[in-house]
Amino acid sequence: MLNGHFFRGLGYLAEGFRLIRQPGLRLFIVIPLILNILLFALLFWAMGEGFALLVAWAMSWLPDWAWLQALDWVFWLLYGVVVLLMLAYGFVMVANLIGSPFYGYLSELTEKHLTGQTPQIDDSWGQILQDIPRALFREVHKILYYLPRALVLLVIGIIPVVNIVAALLWFLFNSWMMTLQYVDYPADNHRTSFGELRRELARRRLTALGFGLPVALMAMVPVLNLVLVPAAVCGASVYWVRERDTH
Repeated sequence: MLNGHFFRGLGYLAEGFRLIRQPGLRLFIVIPLILNILLFALLFWAMGEGFALLVAWAMSWLPDWAWLQALDWVFWLLYGVVVLLMLAYGFVMVANLIGSPFYGYLSELTEKHLTGQTPQIDDSWGQILQDIPRALFREVHKILYYLPRALVLLVIGIIPVVNIVAALLWFLFNSWMMTLQYVDYPADNHRTSFGELRRELARRRLTALGFGLPVALMAMVPVLNLVLVPAAVCGASVYWVRERDTH
């Protein structure tokens, strides 16, 4: 049975986009955003340099015909497609790994903004550095939860006829994972275990899907996914506060 309210979940993400404009939250949004942009710029530059060498090597093996040599634009077009796919599907996972120590604090500050309560954390830079191993371990835990289930769906996806259903299951699973990914930040701040968080979200699965579905869609849009991550963290914090208040 699917419990919860789908459109209420949608509203939490919209509120997250509104919250990232608050002055008190900007520091923990700007720093990981800059780190992610620098990392991806460096990655794509290195890929471009390597790909240029690869194209030159491949073209050297082709006959010296002018029209054939001009086909190097086809290789660069393919490279552009690969870059877009990497940006769409890889950005969120890498952004979460890099920004996880900051996003925990962003979630805590968002909760303070919503409730008016003082966060029970030490927000010094020293404490942030100390929290990096724990935050990264939590991210790895989520990846380990994701991979075996994704592998099962991948296997189902290669079976004729059944793969039609697999496409829908993939989308629903990614929506569920997006909610699990971001609501985990406030849950971790409250020392809620990963298993308890999954059970908590499952009690209102429609609400969880309502939040995760637009996140999964926006994650595939280059540039928009740059601001999606902090907005999803803020929205997930709203989700945590409001849904726990309805218990």
